[in-house]
Amino acid sequence: MSGFTFLWPWMLPLALVVAGIVIGLVLAATRRSKRRGQDGPSVWDLPALVEQTSGEKLHSYRRASAAALTAVCLAAAGSLVLAARPAVTASTDASTHSRDIVLCLDVSGSALPFDRQVIAAYRQIVTSFRTERIGMSIFNSTSRTVFPLTDDYSLVKNQLDKALTVLSKVTDQKSIDKMSQKDYQAVSDWLEGTQDRHDSTSLIGDGLVGCETMLPGFTVTAKTRHARVSPASIVFATDNVLSGTPLYSLDEALRLARLNSIGVDALYTGSASAVGTAQAKSLRSAITRAGGTFRTQADADSVAALVASIEKQQVRHARGESTVQASDAPWPFVAFVAFFLALGLLLLAKVRR
Repeated sequence: MSGFTFLWPWMLPLALVVAGIVIGLVLAATRRSKRRGQDGPSVWDLPALVEQTSGEKLHSYRRASAAALTAVCLAAAGSLVLAARPAVTASTDASTHSRDIVLCLDVSGSALPFDRQVIAAYRQIVTSFRTERIGMSIFNSTSRTVFPLTDDYSLVKNQLDKALTVLSKVTDQKSIDKMSQKDYQAVSDWLEGTQDRHDSTSLIGDGLVGCETMLPGFTVTAKTRHARVSPASIVFATDNVLSGTPLYSLDEALRLARLNSIGVDALYTGSASAVGTAQAKSLRSAITRAGGTFRTQADADSVAALVASIEKQQVRHARGESTVQASDAPWPFVAFVAFFLALGLLLLAKVRR
């Protein structure tokens, strides 16, 4: 439910007291001015007096004066309300799920032709989430954050759609060689920051650790398993084809994930014919030993299985009464004060004329 409140309600009586003092001083000064005028000699100028006291002008003067005073009083009243910080309130259910999920994608040469299908799977996974924070990192010899952890699903979907468009023409090495300069540059720009180590590609363990660092509280120096405020998951997409010497092996990266209470599920990005290779089997073994789920793109239920695996994690479910959030809402009152203040000034100018 939504409503209206004042964040500083104590300002209302204080402002009223100040306003009362100011009004009292003004009235006292006015009375003293009148008394001084009565004590002094009266000077009569008949033509001027007749002009000044003509009925129509006198009536107009009084109306303008009353309107100006009313407008100024209304502006002052609005200012008193502003002093108390008007705000709108909205109640939210305190029972919410909180989960951090990183989409971790291998973009090495061997995996790139299959990455579009993986990103499409990521896009489908995201539609299943409601209150989670999502982040994405891509890696080859080094890692690049595509977008950090966020609950802005519009941004997430836009970034995934952009990646789908960029990789739409990448099916194999030949397709890359036949690309126009514009398309090739778009792919190169999207991969920028992932190939900064010479003579190294697809450093699987380093890529996974890079994705782990996106999660709050992660540390590479963990010696014992520590609890996490919000459950964390990584959807790890790779063909596990290692080339070069990584700083962390896949097993070491998974060990760090376990010590930091991060669940890792794998989506194999190799071709269907490569599922029986040593790399695929090694990836399956490492992931399942660590308690994660292993799926291939060929699996009809791969996306559903990954979502189910993430859902099985212990979810922080805060129970309690609804919480109320308040946010400042001064603009209607600012407009109110500005309108009547401007009106009062215009009427006072008319009175002076």
